Amino acid sequence: MSEKIYGQFDLETIEKLADIVKNKDLGEITIADGDKVITVKGKKCPPPAPMGMPMPMAVGTALPAAQTAPEASATSAPVTGGKAVKAPIVGTFYAAPSPDSKPFVSVGDKIKKGDTIFIIESMKVMSEVQSEFDGVVREICVNSGDAVEFDQTIMILD
Repeated sequence: MSEKIYGQFDLETIEKLADIVKNKDLGEITIADGDKVITVKGKKCPPPAPMGMPMPMAVGTALPAAQTAPEASATSAPVTGGKAVKAPIVGTFYAAPSPDSKPFVSVGDKIKKGDTIFIIESMKVMSEVQSEFDGVVREICVNSGDAVEFDQTIMILD
């Protein structure tokens, strides 16, 4: 007979639930069997840092936007026409330099090569991203504060 914890669930069941929470990166899992209920919670991840004033950038540390790839990556939707501006690093996308500021660009804005178009925060470092081309912002594909993956399409320029 397997060992029961508090007369409800055996240790093997609890270990399997813990493995599921860990392997699937879940916050928690709850199962019920009649009047028996168990909840297994994963490790708490620290909450994302609140968006504050960006740290000043050192000269020469701005990251250029990635070039448009002919094929769509797994982390971005296919682009039909236009030029895709992609995330050069993994991080948090910010459309403006601070919560009180207006966005760097909005849909319909004309931009020139070298204009700062957004910020990506990665490991507590704010990196301004400049446009690689001239164009007009057709679409912004993510919201400010969203987590973005490397090579994910951030905006589309015409």
